[in-house]
Amino acid sequence: MRLRDKVAIVTGGGRGIGRAICERLASEGAVSVVADLNEGDAERTAASIETAGGRAFGLPLDVTKQAEIDGLVETVVARAGRIDVLVNNAGVFDLSPLLEQGRDSWDRIHDVNVKGLFFMLQAAARQMAAQGEGGRIINLASQAGRRGEALVANYCASKAAVISITQSAALALTENNITVNAIAPGIIETPMWSVVDGLFAKSQNLPSGEPKRRAVEAIPAGRIGEPEDVAAAIAFLASNDAAYITAQTLNVDGGNVMS
Repeated sequence: MRLRDKVAIVTGGGRGIGRAICERLASEGAVSVVADLNEGDAERTAASIETAGGRAFGLPLDVTKQAEIDGLVETVVARAGRIDVLVNNAGVFDLSPLLEQGRDSWDRIHDVNVKGLFFMLQAAARQMAAQGEGGRIINLASQAGRRGEALVANYCASKAAVISITQSAALALTENNITVNAIAPGIIETPMWSVVDGLFAKSQNLPSGEPKRRAVEAIPAGRIGEPEDVAAAIAFLASNDAAYITAQTLNVDGGNVMS
């Protein structure tokens, strides 16, 4: 078990990719702290992990509220004694033609995907630095952060910012023995992608399911990604196997974007 007794916070951990990450980290021996805007999802995921023999607990978290970020860190330290790993997974998506995108959409996406991620990273890093034993921070970027897309300029910009924040934070925190890396998932089979497919279908006047079919058809690996594919990469970056890796963004996309 590469993460035996490590304490790992996963934001947006209640469903989809976040749930798979929590399950994988617990299987590697970590205590998974399932932090989610939906407290019920967080508690259900934590209960499922414990039923399977792992260790976990769920906590509510809105990453757009600093008081909740600070409160989460305090609660985790009080209950588990420390923080060793942070996975910044919480994120939101929106889609609309470039000439129709408004400030409300940009604010919502950047409040969660950029500002929420940064201030969660900052709070966890402060605790890791105070502990004096290093740590691992992994941010969820996206293939959308590697290239522009006509209908999602706001989302692409937010994920490009995640890649940049990852690099800056890695350089700033190396003196504290804290590595900071990111994962750029491609198309992953989650409930979120059903929403994305519906938005693209409506915008492009296509049948439901057709945008997803076309996107998957273009993946060199020949299949859609699974949440477990992302979780496996995160477990590696969270472990000592990746101790000499920092400031990197790893594509987990079946070869869809070659950077």
